Amino acid sequence: MTDFSRSLALAGASNFRDLGGYAGQDGRRVRWRRLFRSDHLAALTAQDVQTLAGLGLARAVDLRGQQESAAQSYALPELRYLPLPIEPTVVQRAKEMAQAGQAITAPVARQLMRETYRAFVADNQAQFAALFDYLLQDDSPLVFHCTAGKDRTGFAAALILQALGVSQDLILQDYLLTNGLYRRPQQLAGTAPQEVLEVIWSVQSDFLAAAFDTIDQDYGGLPRYLSQQLKVSEAARARLAQWYLEK
Repeated sequence: MTDFSRSLALAGASNFRDLGGYAGQDGRRVRWRRLFRSDHLAALTAQDVQTLAGLGLARAVDLRGQQESAAQSYALPELRYLPLPIEPTVVQRAKEMAQAGQAITAPVARQLMRETYRAFVADNQAQFAALFDYLLQDDSPLVFHCTAGKDRTGFAAALILQALGVSQDLILQDYLLTNGLYRRPQQLAGTAPQEVLEVIWSVQSDFLAAAFDTIDQDYGGLPRYLSQQLKVSEAARARLAQWYLEK
């Protein structure tokens, strides 16, 4: 068995990693070097680009909002690019609260994060449905990312792994890897209390739990959410398994 590394050491991205190797449906493992998740790709070096080309990376799905992607745009050779913008809400809400004179504490920040994840479920179904539709077009290596690769990307990764039959424990394990990998931009230091920044620029298990609790309570569970809201039928899930799980 080939020994693959999950996290790829890139100079211009700190949270680029492979979703391969996790046990999925019928014990079949997610294929290595097919599905990648990352923070933004606008700071990649020439060596980084060469590394990604060596992976055979063919597609990029950008979940950043329109202003984010415009401010830090990128173009990689031979890479098909699909923007599926999900506008950021946490930083904007925090700014609005500060302007209104409301204290932003760590508990408040955690509540904002949980609300953000619940909004992914309710408000961004079109984007996640389009992501699955793109996954189902072919199985060429694909990376999906946002700015930090932790929230929009983290929820997308959790949905994909769930659809492939990966356990909740392994999904949470993958989700929390961000805390040991992501390098927070230096320019953000001092823009808010340190305890608030630690919440906003990290991931916590209750953030992801808020999303899946919403799926259970409001949509009758993940299978129904996938089929009815994201238009991922049983046949589509079978095709996902065929393409993205080992034989």
